[in-house]
Amino acid sequence: MSQTQQPMNWVLEYTRQINNGQIITSKRVKVVFNRLAGEIRHSKTHERSKYIFDEDRGNWPIEFIERFCRQSEGEYGAPIRLELFQKAIIQAAFGFLHRDTRLRRFRELFWLLGRKNGKTTLAAALALYLMIADGEGAAKIFALATKRDQAAIAVDAATDMRRHSSGIAAITKKRRNDIYYPETSSFFKALTSESSTSDGLNVHGAIIDELHAIRDRKLYDNIKQGTSNRRQPMIIIITTAGDVRENIYDHTYEKACKIADGEETQETFLPIIYELDERDEWTDPRMWIKANPGLGTIKMLDTLQGFVDSAKLHPEEVATVLCKDFNLRVSNSEAWLPYEDIDSDRTFDMSEVYNTYAVGGCDLSATTDLTCATLLIRRSAEDKTVYVLQHYFIPEERVKRVDEMTAKEAPYRTWAEQGLITICSGSRVDYKAVTGWFCQMRDKYKIDVVIVGYDQAFAGYWVPEMEANGFKMEQVIQGAITFSQPMREMGAAFSDKIINYNKNKILFWCMTNTRVRKSGHNNIKPEKIGEKKRIDGAMSLLDAWVIYIRHFDDYMYLVG
Repeated sequence: MSQTQQPMNWVLEYTRQINNGQIITSKRVKVVFNRLAGEIRHSKTHERSKYIFDEDRGNWPIEFIERFCRQSEGEYGAPIRLELFQKAIIQAAFGFLHRDTRLRRFRELFWLLGRKNGKTTLAAALALYLMIADGEGAAKIFALATKRDQAAIAVDAATDMRRHSSGIAAITKKRRNDIYYPETSSFFKALTSESSTSDGLNVHGAIIDELHAIRDRKLYDNIKQGTSNRRQPMIIIITTAGDVRENIYDHTYEKACKIADGEETQETFLPIIYELDERDEWTDPRMWIKANPGLGTIKMLDTLQGFVDSAKLHPEEVATVLCKDFNLRVSNSEAWLPYEDIDSDRTFDMSEVYNTYAVGGCDLSATTDLTCATLLIRRSAEDKTVYVLQHYFIPEERVKRVDEMTAKEAPYRTWAEQGLITICSGSRVDYKAVTGWFCQMRDKYKIDVVIVGYDQAFAGYWVPEMEANGFKMEQVIQGAITFSQPMREMGAAFSDKIINYNKNKILFWCMTNTRVRKSGHNNIKPEKIGEKKRIDGAMSLLDAWVIYIRHFDDYMYLVG
């Protein structure tokens, strides 16, 4: 690693080496750095540009880290010598300034890279810079995580740096719960969902090491709101990918991708996304650096080679390697279907399924839990697409209990605002509301529901009510003998991208929570991966799929 030189434009140098092929990186990193380089050049020739780039200001944290900070892992206590990619990202994050105020442009840095690329060490060093050298009085810097032991990792790393740096140790104090800088009454401490409160904080900086591990979005939102009184706050997210779907990581990653791809504009958000561009690149060593910019210097090549070789021999290890080493989004390693099979951008408008025939399914579950109603629609024999309509129901009391949990089960209230789920008043699901949804689909959209499959366990009075409203009902026995063939065919349909579920986030979540349980000779059935996971949407769709297969010829005769 190179010694700190006189201030130079690391952003332009990194971009130059990417463009001439000296450095292989992901498509999104290349796009973002070319955009940054273009903005730098534009600001030099256009006096009215909103932002300028100050190489010196961008270099301050680089100089601080290389002069004062020490390795907290590996070469323990050795000086930190930053790689080119690290210098370019830091200089970009800290060097772009508002032309008039000279305050920082970027307020949030999303930095995705594979594991063991120096995330924790760099996060700790940047936290110390924000506390000591960023020119902010009473700078309050927090390391965020759901659990204290995770949040403490960055603080512990900073504590080790302080121990090995006489310069930092001389001007700071290690107190019981934080590192304190008396000169400006600033501190760096851990903050978790378990803390007494995260409301009302006056935040100058926040470090999030492994965003996917945060289960409580409120913690992140409160920290972000807590920066509003600061002149130039900075939230730094340094993370690998995660396998928990529909949490804050997924939402932030999707926002970062849209900004990187130019589909969305947020001038104060800097997305740096190191990932493989294609799934099949995980077996090509030349491509590994796309997700691991420190490969060969920070992260050992032979170690990664060992992970890949082992995963080739043991398929159960593939998901972890793809997720943690290459930042590909995957479902849980135990999941029935891989992430890329479930994920789909296909959508449809209700006008496209107006005046059609459907078969239905319903997973009523318990009255105190999640319930899902499904319609499966084919428009014609020529159109192989299977259109899926779903709506969910949950009791208000259940949602309140989820709101009180430290680790949120799912964003039910957000989904309700999006029209995906109905929150029923009281402590029980109102089955009349379920019947009402089927009636609405029939009466408003002229969807002729041929048969609705259901699980007898919780049906109670609901089946007679549906029959009284003109629906033909048919029991689906919940077992491996019933589900084996439909489950295999439904899985193949997901893999072949035949299913269009209109990007229903709850179904996506339920599918990623579903794993296979083998029973008897070559029989399978679905079960949830963990106690707090929900698979009701997958079960409801599977009930409909059983009916679809069972009455395929008759149904397709109607479809025509």
